Amino acid sequence: MLRDQFTRPAAARWAGAGFVVVTGALFVATVLLDVATDPAGTGARLAPGWGWSYALLGPILGVLATVILVRDPRQGFGWGLAWLGCFWSLDGVAQSWVRYAVRADEALAGVNLALWFLNRVGAFLPATVALLLLLFPTGRFLPGGWRIASWVATVSMALGGLLVVLAPARNLPEVALPPGVDLDAGALPLSDAVADAALPLMIAASVAGLLLAMTTVLVRHRRSRGLERDRMRWLLWSVLAMAVLIAASFGAELRTLQDLAVFLIMALPAVAMTIAIVDPTLVSIEDLLLRTLVYGGLSVLVVGVDLAGLALLTELLGDRLDDRQVVLTVVLLSALVYAPLRRRVARWVRRLMLGERADRYDAVAGLASTLETTDEGGEQLAAVARAVADAFRVGFVSVEVDRGSGGTLAATYGEHPAEARSLPITYRGERVGRLVLPARGLRSRLSPRDERLLGDLVRQAATAARTSRLAEELQASRERLVVAREEERRRIRRDLHDGLGPALGGVVFQLESARLLVERDPARAQEQLAATTTLVHDVVADVRRLVHDLRPPALDDRGLAGALAQQAERVSASGPATAVCAGDLGTLPAAVEVAAYRIASEALANVARHADARRCDIHLAVDRGALVVTVRDDGRGIADDAEAGIGLVSLRERAAELGGHAEVTCPSSGGTLVTAVLPLERP
Repeated sequence: MLRDQFTRPAAARWAGAGFVVVTGALFVATVLLDVATDPAGTGARLAPGWGWSYALLGPILGVLATVILVRDPRQGFGWGLAWLGCFWSLDGVAQSWVRYAVRADEALAGVNLALWFLNRVGAFLPATVALLLLLFPTGRFLPGGWRIASWVATVSMALGGLLVVLAPARNLPEVALPPGVDLDAGALPLSDAVADAALPLMIAASVAGLLLAMTTVLVRHRRSRGLERDRMRWLLWSVLAMAVLIAASFGAELRTLQDLAVFLIMALPAVAMTIAIVDPTLVSIEDLLLRTLVYGGLSVLVVGVDLAGLALLTELLGDRLDDRQVVLTVVLLSALVYAPLRRRVARWVRRLMLGERADRYDAVAGLASTLETTDEGGEQLAAVARAVADAFRVGFVSVEVDRGSGGTLAATYGEHPAEARSLPITYRGERVGRLVLPARGLRSRLSPRDERLLGDLVRQAATAARTSRLAEELQASRERLVVAREEERRRIRRDLHDGLGPALGGVVFQLESARLLVERDPARAQEQLAATTTLVHDVVADVRRLVHDLRPPALDDRGLAGALAQQAERVSASGPATAVCAGDLGTLPAAVEVAAYRIASEALANVARHADARRCDIHLAVDRGALVVTVRDDGRGIADDAEAGIGLVSLRERAAELGGHAEVTCPSSGGTLVTAVLPLERP
C-alpha cells in the first residue's frame, strides 16, 4: 500500500522535490563548513579534500531522480538515484564536519559518527556505481554466465565494504588526535592481519566489480535491440568517458584532479541514465561517442608520448632537467603529437563507427564509377544499395523503384530489420521510388552532413531509377509501336483483301460481261456498264476511306487550320457554334499536323456529345518551338469523380508520342479546356 502511494505521479513529484531540498540543504551546510575550516588544521589533515565536491552530487542526483520520477513514478532507477544522492550528501557532510570539528586540542560532538560514516560506510559507494551499471536498464543482471559473475562481484564488493566497516582503521594520516576522537569506533577487535588486508581487499573487489560492470555494459549494448539499445548507447558513452577519466587520473597526485575524477565518474552514468530513460533522442549521442573516443584516445596517446619522451630524456640527461624544462618538454611534445594525430584519429574513429560517410566525395564518386560500368535495371539498383550500405555502414538497405507498367523493381542489401524507415526518391519533382533504411541504431542516425551525403547518393539512385524506368518505358513503347504497326498492316490487308480486292475483281468481271453483250444485246450491255459504274464509285469511296485513315486528305487540301474549320462547320450545323482561330503556323511536320488534327477532332467530338455547350473555340499557335492547340467550351465541364474515357486517354497518348503533353482541365469560369503542346522538333 505504501509503495503504491509513492508511485503515484503527484507523490513522486513531491518525493523528488523533497530529495532535492534535503540534499541541497546538506550541500549548503558542507560549503559553510568548508569555508569555516582551517585548511592547515588537524581535521583538514585527517580528512583531506573538500566535502562540498562530494556533497554536490546529492542535489545533482536528486534533480535527475526527480526528472525520472516525474516521467515514470514506478521507475526504480529514479528512486535509486534519489537515495544514492542522499548517500553522497551524507558522505560530503561527514567529511566537512570532520575537517571542521577536529581541532588541535578538542573535538566537537558527532566527530566519531562522522569518521565512522566517512571511513567505513563510504566504502560501499563504489559498489553503488557498479550496481547501477550492472542492472541498467532492465533492473536484472545479464543472463547466463554473466549473471553468476555479477552476483559474485556484488557479493564480493558487499563483503569488502563490510570488512572495512568492522575492521580496525589502517593507513590513516598520522595526526595527533585530540581527546575524545576514536578512529575505531564500532570496529571489532580483529587481528592485525585482517585489519591490514581489509582496505586492499575492498579496493580490489571494488575495482574488479567496477570493471566487470563496465564490461557488461558493452555486452548488453551488443545484445540489445530497439529502445533498449538506444538507452544502452547512452550508458555506453558514460562508460567510455569513465574509462578515459580513470586512465587520465591514474597516478595523478593532485587532490583536486582526483576529486574531479570521482565527481565525474559518479555523475556521468547518472546523467546518461536519466537521458536514456526520459528521451534517448534528446541530444545527438553519435557526436558524443565520436568526440569521447577521439579525445580520449588522443589523451592516452599524448600522455604516453610525454611519459616516453620524459623517460628518454631522463635516461640521457639524468637529473639535469629542472621543472621549467620538464614543463617545456611536455608542452612541446604535446604540440608536436596532438596536431597531426587529432585529424587522423578522428577520421579513423568516425570510419570505424559510421562507415565511409566522412569521405563524402569518395562515396559519391565511387558510386558514379560503379554505375557507369553496371548494366541498367536491377544491377544498378543493387549497386546503389551496396554503396549506401558501405557509406553508412548499415546492415540493411533497400532501393525500390516504381515500374511504369505497375509493380515495383527492388534491390536489397542485408536482412530486413524489425523497424525500418522509408525515404522518397524523387527525380525532377516526380517520385520514382523509395529508399528503405533501418529505423534504429547508431549508424542509422543522420547528422545534417550525413543527410547531405545521403541526398547525393539518393540523387544517384534517382538517376539510376529514372534510367531503369525510362529503359522499361522505351521497351514498352517499342512493343506498342510494333503491335500498332502490325495491327494497322493487318487492318489494311484485311480491307484490301476482303473489300477492295473483291470489288476490283467484280469490276473486271462486269466489264468483261458487258463486252460480251455489246454486239448481241446492246441494251443489256448498257445496264451492265451502269452497274459497273456504281461499283467503281463504291471502290473509289473505299479507297478514300483507306487514305483518310492513313492521313486525312483535308490536311493536304486545306491545311491544318482549314481542315479543322471544315470540322467546325459540321459541328456547328447540329451543335454548339464552333470557331477556329489560327495564326501563322508555317510549315508543320506531318506527324504534328495529324496529331493536332486528331486531338482537336476528338475534343470536338466530346463537346458535341457530352458538354451541352453553346460555344466552342479552337485556337492554334506556335510558341517556343511547339504547336499549342487549345479547345475550350462553355459547357458543364467534367465531374470530379468521372473516370477518363478512351477519348481523353488517346489525347494524352497522341501528345506523348511526339514528346509533348496534353491536359484536360475545368477552369473556375466553367466549361472544359483541352490544351495540347506538340514540339515541332525532337530535342
